[in-house]
Amino acid sequence: MNNNTYEGFDSSNFIAFLYQWKKTFIVVGVVAMVLSAIFSAPYFITPLYRSQVILFPTSTNAISKALLSTSYGGKEDILEFGEDEQVEQMLQILSSTKIRDSIVVKYQLFKHYEIKDSDPFRNTKLFKEYESNIKFKRTENSAVKIIVYDRDAQVAANIANDIASLYDVVKNVMKRKRAWQGYKIVEREYLKLKLEIAEKEDSLTVLRKLGVHDYESQTEMINRQLAMEIAKGNTPSVNRLEDRLDILAKYGGPYVSLRDALEHDKKQLSEIRAKYEEAKVDAEQDLPQKFIVSEAYKAEKKAYPVRWLIVLITVFGALFLSVLIIITFEQIEKLQLKKKASQP
Repeated sequence: MNNNTYEGFDSSNFIAFLYQWKKTFIVVGVVAMVLSAIFSAPYFITPLYRSQVILFPTSTNAISKALLSTSYGGKEDILEFGEDEQVEQMLQILSSTKIRDSIVVKYQLFKHYEIKDSDPFRNTKLFKEYESNIKFKRTENSAVKIIVYDRDAQVAANIANDIASLYDVVKNVMKRKRAWQGYKIVEREYLKLKLEIAEKEDSLTVLRKLGVHDYESQTEMINRQLAMEIAKGNTPSVNRLEDRLDILAKYGGPYVSLRDALEHDKKQLSEIRAKYEEAKVDAEQDLPQKFIVSEAYKAEKKAYPVRWLIVLITVFGALFLSVLIIITFEQIEKLQLKKKASQP
């Protein structure tokens, strides 16, 4: 150990302690600086470039309600930014396996990350690399950042932009699948109701051919005319009018039922037609599901590692560890000397 007069560490003379061991600390600091600079070089740590896309989700769910419907009382607007719920949905979709698998296939990430086909944990390693290099974060302004790190600056930018594009694809596919099911349900009811209306109209046509055109007015008119003919004693006319009343009595009820049911069905058909047209738009048309604030571009400088920060942390860490080691050894030496001095 050092044979100077300093005896152990005391907070009151810490500066003296540092001065006493200054040469040691200088050597440790220089060695730590050199080693950290060497081991943070590209040969040991692969430099990574950073690219990001910033986007907002939209608030629109149903295209038809935002663009076509006049009866919908909501506040949907295709130009309105999404709120907290839409932001959370966006983060979930961006993290989905559908987007991840598409990126893995397009950019051959097994090969890009140098994961061997024979590796029994190749998928686990790939997912770990993916999650380490591709991140999704919410900003304070309810936007979402897609952040991509890669050793190739252009690849990082391309992946970030492609993920943003895939968000539209995945969300629209999810919505279209559900919208298509809803459309088929409405279409089935719409076509069924049209068929029922056509059948009722055919039945009314048959009744009209039998002489039933407007039950109430016909009945009133014939009864009035019948009274006049009876008063005149015109038996042939009375018989003819009575025959017509018999026909009305026989087919009037079905006519009224069909007429009223047809009127109700036509009103219902008008409502279903509107829903049918809206459902068809939702099933067949897509809108962008995001607003892009800034697209990713090829970075000019690497983002990782930050060599000066690594060097700084390493030097301070080495110096701190050196202080602890020196203090420990000095205290041990001091205790040993006291022990020897106390022995007879």
